[in-house]
Amino acid sequence: MSKLGYDGKVAVITGAGGGLGRQHALLLASRGALVVVNDLGGSVDGTGSSTSAAQKVVDEIKATGGEAVANYDSVSTPEGGESIVKTAIDTFGRVDIVINNAGILRDKSFHNMTPDLVDAVIDVHLKGAFNVTRPAWVHMREQGYGRIVSTSSAAGIFGNFGQANYGAAKMGLVGLTRVLAQEGAKYNIKANAIAPLALTRMTEALLGNLGQSLQPEYISPIVAWLSHEDCDVSGEVYSVGGGRVARVFIGEAEGYFNKNLTLEDVRDNWDKIRDPEGYIIPAGVPDETKMFINALKS
Repeated sequence: MSKLGYDGKVAVITGAGGGLGRQHALLLASRGALVVVNDLGGSVDGTGSSTSAAQKVVDEIKATGGEAVANYDSVSTPEGGESIVKTAIDTFGRVDIVINNAGILRDKSFHNMTPDLVDAVIDVHLKGAFNVTRPAWVHMREQGYGRIVSTSSAAGIFGNFGQANYGAAKMGLVGLTRVLAQEGAKYNIKANAIAPLALTRMTEALLGNLGQSLQPEYISPIVAWLSHEDCDVSGEVYSVGGGRVARVFIGEAEGYFNKNLTLEDVRDNWDKIRDPEGYIIPAGVPDETKMFINALKS
């Protein structure tokens, strides 16, 4: 089969100065994409800034014959998001792909979680994706094409101790992805998310020896596929790491129905309410609403 390419496609990748973002940028550029390498150049907790990280990746891409431009704006403000997308438009004339990858960590157990720790993480992960995707969305709608890949996390989908702020932001990205998939459908804009497990500077202290089997380059193929024009799925989430890729989905059980539901009914039918057998995977609110309509009709 023929190799997949991205000739003429313009990709904006946030947090691309190292780790996952760098690998995404190198892979897409090697297949012909024109890449905006965005990175504030800050530390893992989001403090500080430097132009060296993004520029280094741009230099790597150009050294192998690719085309790229650096951007150093923060995703955490609307102005930063606008500027990142403007870099793509001014340099390459369009934007086809947005990969929301920028992130920071400020972990604390919940009883020690303070507003500043919550705000900073939400601003970068969740608002950051919104700030970059929104201005890109305008161009994608006009051109009738777009691909958006956001970086969620198992910490949000399944939970992880000490990451209430991070987990909330990451699950928020799943909700954003689901809505974008529906709103983008008639404009050929696909939106999906990944939940990666990889060795990066954000995870190196947690993974230990296992990290050597979880290099960032194992994540980029699924990101690249979800960014490709041939990929027709939208609104989905994929777990990926160490060469394993799997769909993660939100299902709803058949449940229990009684039009005169009481507190005791809930207690007495708790096992049936929780039984996952016969679940469905709603594509959106209308699908989930049908479950209620069918129950009421029956």
